[in-house]
Amino acid sequence: MVDKISEVMTRDAVTLSSTETLAQAAKQMRDADVGDVIVVDGDRVVGLVTDRDIVVRGIAEDLDPFTTALTSVCTHDLVTVGPDDSIDSAVQRMREHAVRRLPVVADGKPVGVVTLGDLAVERDTDSALAEISASEPNN
Repeated sequence: MVDKISEVMTRDAVTLSSTETLAQAAKQMRDADVGDVIVVDGDRVVGLVTDRDIVVRGIAEDLDPFTTALTSVCTHDLVTVGPDDSIDSAVQRMREHAVRRLPVVADGKPVGVVTLGDLAVERDTDSALAEISASEPNN
């Protein structure tokens, strides 16, 4: 059984500058088949934006997706983990903060992302979430 975040995380997490637009983030999510983008300023993590953030904090608030910067809708107060942190610590942080995704950060720089689905596949293989998360995308 694996124990470290680095063993279950997605290494090539999508990152975009905080000045990029909601539309650009949506396109990146579509192209990478993911639901989140790590928002950076230079090479430092400053936020996380999800597909839901774009819809609820952006479009539903009548913000123009072609001109609104990610910094306007992303979550800035992030809960993160390091690549050497344990899977159990990630599960605990997700529970405590009611989040489904954790950016994996080393020295302030993004090195990956770990999701609730990633952890379910590793620790709860018989769950519906693990089964769904392990399946091929149907887009």
